[in-house]
Amino acid sequence: MNGWLLAATVVLGAGVGATLWGVATGPLRRRAVAQNLSSALACPGLLLLAQAYDRPAYVDVALVLALLGPVGTLVFARLLHDELAGDPPRAGGLTWAAAALGATVVLVLCVAAGPSRAMAKLLVIGVLLVAGNVVASRALSGGFTGVRGG
Repeated sequence: MNGWLLAATVVLGAGVGATLWGVATGPLRRRAVAQNLSSALACPGLLLLAQAYDRPAYVDVALVLALLGPVGTLVFARLLHDELAGDPPRAGGLTWAAAALGATVVLVLCVAAGPSRAMAKLLVIGVLLVAGNVVASRALSGGFTGVRGG
C-alpha cells in the first residue's frame, strides 16, 4: 500500500461514508447537504486512486463527477426549493472544508504530475470542483440574491 492509496482510503472511507450516512438519515436539509458533499469528496478520492494505481481513466471519471455532481445538487435545490425555504441548510464550514480538501489534492497531484497535459486537466478539475461545490452549496442555503426563483 502506497501513500496515495492510503490517502484515497481515508478520503473515501471517512468522507463519503459520513455523507452516505447523512443522505440515509436525518431531515431534508441534512440530506441535501450530504448529497452535495458526497460528490465533492468522491472526486478527490478518485484523483488519488488514479495516482495510486497509475490509471489515467480514473481522472476522466473524476472530471465527469466534478462537472455533474454540482449540477445534480442544483436540480435538487430547484425541485426542493419550497421544502428547504422554511429551514434552509447551513453548511458554510463543510463547504469550505470540502473545497479546501479538493484544492489541496489537486495541487499535490499537479506537483506530482509536473508540467504536462495531465496537470492542465487536473487544474480544470480543481476549478470545477471548488466552484461547483461553492455554487451548489449557496443554492441549497437559500439561493442568490437578485435571482428570481432562488
